[in-house]
Amino acid sequence: GDKAFAQFLTDEIKEEKKIQKHKSLPKVSGGWELEVHGTEAKLMRKIAGEKITVTFNINNSIPPSAEEDTQEQQKPDEQEPELTSTPNFVVEVIKDDTKQTLVLDCHYPEDEIGHEGEEESDIFTIREVSFQPTGEADWKDTNYTLNTDSLDWALYDHLMDFLADRGVDNTFADELIELSTALEHQEYIKFLEDLKSFVKCQ
Repeated sequence: GDKAFAQFLTDEIKEEKKIQKHKSLPKVSGGWELEVHGTEAKLMRKIAGEKITVTFNINNSIPPSAEEDTQEQQKPDEQEPELTSTPNFVVEVIKDDTKQTLVLDCHYPEDEIGHEGEEESDIFTIREVSFQPTGEADWKDTNYTLNTDSLDWALYDHLMDFLADRGVDNTFADELIELSTALEHQEYIKFLEDLKSFVKCQ
């Protein structure tokens, strides 16, 4: 059984490498620096007196619906549809002269449906906003967290503009999907390779 499993994994790795779009991770435009620790990635940039970091984790970032639909409609010789990784991401804005960090928790809406009457819909939404003490590893549940579900639209729009002014806009969000998808695929191939050596190990 293990031999067949290892053989299957070998073929699977070959296939995955064939469809891998990026041998190296795509860059995010706008002078963002990238740090990757396993499945967690962090993008950083500094602008006039502020440091902006965007953190996301590729685990569980591929929407489940993508897989369910394909099995029914797939014809045997069709290519599998591309899986896209749309992780939640957290934007932190740190001002040099305050001890507080503004934290915005952002999501890609699953259904991509904008609010009616909006000409151009944003591809991501802000879910929650809070202040956290700068430099603290653990965020406190005692800090007030603003949930945007019941938020005044004007305030929400200002928050979106605030992010856009700092380089977190639709273009960024698109490039983040691209980066995250490449990273997810890279980690998946690495996982298959690790699994193969694990299975072959006597």
